Amino acid sequence: MSSYVYAAVRTPFGRFNGGLASARPDDLGAAVIRSVLARVPALDPTAIGDVVWGNANGAGEDNRNVGRMAALLGGLPVSVPATTVNRLCGSSLDAVMAGARTIETGDAEIVLTGGVESMTRAPWVLPKPDRAFPISDATAVSTALGWRLVNPRMPAEWTVGLGEANEQLQERFGISRERQDAFAARSHRLAHQAWEDGFYDDLVAPVEGTGLLRDEGIRPASTPESLAGLRPAFRPDGTITAGNASPLSDGASAVLLGSERAADLLGTPPLARVAGRAAYALEPQAFGYAPVEAANAALARAGIGWGEVGAVELNEAFAVQSLACVDAWPIDPEIVNRKGGAIALGHPLGASGGRLIGTLAKVLREGGLRWGVAAICIGVGQGLAVVLENEEAR
Repeated sequence: MSSYVYAAVRTPFGRFNGGLASARPDDLGAAVIRSVLARVPALDPTAIGDVVWGNANGAGEDNRNVGRMAALLGGLPVSVPATTVNRLCGSSLDAVMAGARTIETGDAEIVLTGGVESMTRAPWVLPKPDRAFPISDATAVSTALGWRLVNPRMPAEWTVGLGEANEQLQERFGISRERQDAFAARSHRLAHQAWEDGFYDDLVAPVEGTGLLRDEGIRPASTPESLAGLRPAFRPDGTITAGNASPLSDGASAVLLGSERAADLLGTPPLARVAGRAAYALEPQAFGYAPVEAANAALARAGIGWGEVGAVELNEAFAVQSLACVDAWPIDPEIVNRKGGAIALGHPLGASGGRLIGTLAKVLREGGLRWGVAAICIGVGQGLAVVLENEEAR
């Protein structure tokens, strides 16, 4: 049995302390759940077999199982179960993969997947002391991004910061600052043009009460020359800056999956078939390179090669890791992120995988392309990839 993408929608992605800062993560999740269901009015919500939701934080208003909270707040019947998965940046792509498996095993006809992250509202946390009333001070730790409360038994080389890890990747592959800045400027240019062309109009739904209508991080005036003026962010002589890395962001995404038979329940044909998927892992500090083998494995499981792929949606955590992956694949770089990427659009950790799937499905259909790959790197040395097939292009 195959699984299919039937509908996809996301919120605009807001900047840290920006247009979505007032929205709780469970409310963001509820908003996209309502929006994706509005695209399939024929569906009886009680027919949804499960909700699988991605979230990288879970320490605050995410409330540990934000998938269930968002489902209830979004108006789903209390009889529809929900779970939350955490594979950091890959959480909502992991949710799509888990939902697809649920359908393919016959456990459900329809699964609602997606994810959410409010990096603005991620709380500070205090570790509990080993004993009561310690005399020493306690330090609040931000849960917005990266390592925290690190186990001292972890090797030090595994627990370097995300920026330092990608500076190491830059050294390994010799990817220049100039290439990174050019890649980042391209992301902004293409994202802006996609919005101007109306590409995102039916993929993005505003969150009531926020007033944010478009992705907030796009800087259409960005050029390689202007980005070259920014200071390195992680090493005094480094290559990674605030301009060639993805920003801290808020947002949510939803992807409605179903079996082939679900078309009758949903009253609409599918957008794409989930043809292959894979996870891959390597050394934690090399996480940016993990999508390379994840995508290779997903293509092998789909039974195709890179020569048949017409579009790639690769999450742009950093320009350097994106370039390292693109260089490793035998593809034309111009097929990657034709509508901009996370450097411009934003990267709310738990929501980015759903964005990739929704964008890829639409790029395939609009371009008459048959095969596409969505891939994402994940902190602590992991990567995920999904292959979609546009059956109309067979």
